[in-house]
Amino acid sequence: MGLVTISKRLQTIARYCPQGARVADIGSDHALLASYLLVEGIASYVIAGELNEGPYQAALKQIHSLPKGRERASVRKGNGLAVLQPGEADVICIAGMGGQLIVSILEAGRDKLEGVQQLILQPNVGEELVRRWFLQNGWQLVAETILQEDGIIYEILVAKPGDAEVPYLQQERTRDELLRLGPFLWAEKQPLLGEKWQREKEKWRKVLTSLERSDKPEAAERMQQVQKEMEWIDEVIACLHTDKP
Repeated sequence: MGLVTISKRLQTIARYCPQGARVADIGSDHALLASYLLVEGIASYVIAGELNEGPYQAALKQIHSLPKGRERASVRKGNGLAVLQPGEADVICIAGMGGQLIVSILEAGRDKLEGVQQLILQPNVGEELVRRWFLQNGWQLVAETILQEDGIIYEILVAKPGDAEVPYLQQERTRDELLRLGPFLWAEKQPLLGEKWQREKEKWRKVLTSLERSDKPEAAERMQQVQKEMEWIDEVIACLHTDKP
């Protein structure tokens, strides 16, 4: 084992990085993933991007503590993909942000995606938004992982340039459902997926409880929507329990 200890979540992301790739980690969280990829001999070169001065300095310090860190890594301050030159990275990782923010980073840095072979994204929420962006922009979802760490459930989504429709073809669920559930996660029926949707259901239950106390005219209509959503989740959970491989 090298000098860098990282979380299970980041280790899982690291496993998706191809050997010898040039990897850019955007919003690098002290350049821990970037450092690990170098120390473990996975990446040939890493770029760690940070928006704010504090994290940028922390990332610099971390990279400079590594043997040959200065030669094989670049720490840059800037917004999203603005820290990259087109063609500079084979793989882009963006982890630990909301799906909406990840999508806006990809949108704003579209010109920097030229030549990128793989995106490894870990949204904290809003996974559906990321899958939808893949679908609309010619990125084919090729793998998904769900994991739990410190009581939090994370999903990791991996995509390559290709036919974005492929993961959604000939499936028992509609495309819209699979954008929410994750086509690979659904196919694998991991117990953790059931746990995730159980938690979603609890959130909706709380919403329903507060709506029941409301006397606003629109509350009744909203309650129907919420009930419908909960019924869908119930059905999803039931399927996950009965279809276990």
